[in-house]
Amino acid sequence: MTEILTAAQMRAIEAAAIASGEVTGLDLMERAGRGVVEAIFAEWPQLQAGAGQAVVLCGPGNNGGDGFVVARLLKAWGWEVAVMALGPTLTPDAQAARAAWTGAVVGPEALDWQDFKRADLVVDAMFGTGLGRDIAPGVWGLLEMAQACGCKLVAVDILSGICADSGRVRAESGYVERGANLTVTFERAKLGHYLAEGAGMAGRLVVVPIGLQRQMQDLLRGDAAAVVDLCAVSAVDLRKVGGHKFSHGHAVVVAGPPGHGGAARLAARGALRIGAGLVTLAAPPEAMAENAARLDAVMLRSVDAASLAEVLADVRITAVSIGPGLGLDAHRAGFVAAVLGGSRGEPRPMVLDADALTLLSRDPALFGALHGACVLTPHGGEFARLFPDIAARLEAPAVSGPAYSKVDACREAAARAGCVVLFKGADTVIAAPDGRCAIHAAAYERSAPWLATAGSGDVLAGFITGLLARGFRPFEAACAGAWLHAECARSFGPGLIAEDLPEELPKVLRALGV
Repeated sequence: MTEILTAAQMRAIEAAAIASGEVTGLDLMERAGRGVVEAIFAEWPQLQAGAGQAVVLCGPGNNGGDGFVVARLLKAWGWEVAVMALGPTLTPDAQAARAAWTGAVVGPEALDWQDFKRADLVVDAMFGTGLGRDIAPGVWGLLEMAQACGCKLVAVDILSGICADSGRVRAESGYVERGANLTVTFERAKLGHYLAEGAGMAGRLVVVPIGLQRQMQDLLRGDAAAVVDLCAVSAVDLRKVGGHKFSHGHAVVVAGPPGHGGAARLAARGALRIGAGLVTLAAPPEAMAENAARLDAVMLRSVDAASLAEVLADVRITAVSIGPGLGLDAHRAGFVAAVLGGSRGEPRPMVLDADALTLLSRDPALFGALHGACVLTPHGGEFARLFPDIAARLEAPAVSGPAYSKVDACREAAARAGCVVLFKGADTVIAAPDGRCAIHAAAYERSAPWLATAGSGDVLAGFITGLLARGFRPFEAACAGAWLHAECARSFGPGLIAEDLPEELPKVLRALGV
């Protein structure tokens, strides 16, 4: 997996490098500025011809210092560069970078539309990862003018007005409608590049190394659980080797009443396609005919709440899914109770999705029966029903410091529930009770807008259940399931419906070398 950092973690590894004597803060600033210029020329090779015009917007801190370096390097390349500073430069390294700039520096009031109309390029180095408050309209208005004039807009670290830890907009009285064309960040991407509005406002994201790999490894050795990863998969882990069908697990998917079985069938199909050796759909007697007409390789078992507990006493069953199409009638809670209490010895791995989550939110005793082998897969509405106070914090306006993020919310929810929580969305976050956390963002090169279709979440529940049945641990199953789910959508492309996702999975697995 690839690590992504908070602003504080990035500051810590920079401080450790400086304290070691290996590098100075000004060295890092020079490397960052040079990386920005190289990324600009890589993105738009025609700009290397020189004689372009740029406006560089500099803030008071080290992000502004990076901007002064960029301005100096562009000028040396033959560009005409106008530099704006929001006010006095406050940090010693940024002051040194400003002193090395030999051109004029103007205030924001000196810029007008003509400055932007003449510019080929605008570089935003006003706040970056240091933002801890809402920016004023006079600040984000500079970005708006650049966009209105058709300038190429480059953000240094992250677009000003986006919180680097949460991806949330931190701006007074509105904000720009469009993001940067290019964002250049350093050593590792930040959480805000993948969460909330951040991904959509970054444009193309480029990560430039600036020589902090040793400090990055020290951070991971010190507290790896505190670092968030981007989801990834391993072909070796997904491969099936030898054995018979029971060697690869038996998944049970609990279905609901007649007319509502499609969601559970989608989950069952997903579990089977991802490699569970056997999959059984457990459905009420009155729904058997409907399900039998639609299923072949998936087995069927007629159950009610009482007999479901007897079925789940079979130790050969290695994972269970409940919730898709289950229904919300009062007696359906008995099915959830049977699943949560239906294993012998060690708790059985299980996925609770959709209606099962709503039933959990209504019954503290059911919620209290959750255990470490559970995976909860709520979307935003279900998360708010399960964890209303946490959801309220996530929706509340930030006052000062980094905004409360979806990562914060998911970690808090996982700790409270005592199990893995997969908080769905374009910025899916997966957290374990021990603090481990990963993000799967359907953004940048992994954009998957086709997933916004009915039933796709049911297939995701099935993918995770199938992986659990095969022996994946809950956190790893959730991460791999989320990645494969999006990859199936990307592989299929336009016109995707939920039924296509399991059928696309073999193609995706072959491409991975499974």
